[in-house]
Amino acid sequence: MGSGGIADVDARLGARLAELRAERGWTLGELAEHSGISRSTLSRVERAEISPTASLLNRLCHVYGRTMSLLLSEVEGEPALLVRAAEQKVWTDTASGFVRRSVSPPHPGLRGELVEGRLTAGADLAYDRPPVPGLEQHVWVLDGTLDVTAQDVRHRLDAGDCLRWRVWGPTRFGCPGPGDVRYALAVVLP
Repeated sequence: MGSGGIADVDARLGARLAELRAERGWTLGELAEHSGISRSTLSRVERAEISPTASLLNRLCHVYGRTMSLLLSEVEGEPALLVRAAEQKVWTDTASGFVRRSVSPPHPGLRGELVEGRLTAGADLAYDRPPVPGLEQHVWVLDGTLDVTAQDVRHRLDAGDCLRWRVWGPTRFGCPGPGDVRYALAVVLP
């Protein structure tokens, strides 16, 4: 995807975030209070002057009661029942070394979705809260090693290992290396 494609996604995402704020009748200042993100950063994201990080999107998803995949799907067309590999939406957070592929995008009538995550060696991705409290997650490592901290317990997962839990508080995903890690994440709304 060229830089124009990324800018287009950022523009649609910024517009959707502005719509969600407007639907609630919130000023940027009120959204800043709810999310803990500065007004200037929120303004720049809504105007697509900067690409949001995974952590920032997670905070906004929490405020708006959405999973990240649902938010990202709202800036795309209607989801298909069959999603070909070439049509799966990929979102990259270059700041944290995280690539997220929506293998089975969310659908309003369904509670589950499947995501492929990739972290580069040394990457560390922290979420301060779940996008939806009580969200069920299953992480299955396909290649490499993944450190997952959930409910204040750190778990080291190697290829083939699976961890499942309900997300109530902060979580952290890290790739200790030496190589990158690739994992499947099943997400189920409560």
